[in-house]
Amino acid sequence: MTETNTLVPLERIEQKILRVRECNVMMDQDLAELYGVETKTLNRAVQRNLDRFPDDFMFQLTPEEFTNLRYHFGTSSSWGGRRYPPYAFTEQGVAMLSTVLNSSRAVHVNIQIMRTFVNLRRMLASNEDLARKLAALEKKYDSQFKIVFDAIRQLMTPQQPPKRKIGFKRDER
Repeated sequence: MTETNTLVPLERIEQKILRVRECNVMMDQDLAELYGVETKTLNRAVQRNLDRFPDDFMFQLTPEEFTNLRYHFGTSSSWGGRRYPPYAFTEQGVAMLSTVLNSSRAVHVNIQIMRTFVNLRRMLASNEDLARKLAALEKKYDSQFKIVFDAIRQLMTPQQPPKRKIGFKRDER
């Protein structure tokens, strides 16, 4: 096995990718942990190079998003003690981080993170393809099964018993 395969398991990286604002992102604390640096060290490096991190590369969570994220994981201590909401890095932002951190570990971990993002995109694409095929099948067979569904609905509606006439029956012999 090469060093890049043993550094951080891909499953561990996959667990750190979250969906925020319709983007796949990784949080600053998770990235710092993977890179083997403190979160404040990572954020300082980013702040010194802010021109490399436009809004589509990195954004800071709103207080509401931060609260929702903590509740999502069922614990308030996951990012406990922070005075400000964390930064979220998109795939491009993560790629830019390796140039800012300048360490061998950052480069190797970054390669693994990029591979994980690519695998995630492949899985999403195959799921979208499957959803399209399923929708086409539903459209195709809806008209054919409409008759069956109509018959079932008809059977489900209660039948009115025939009304009996009020009064005496006269025997007609």
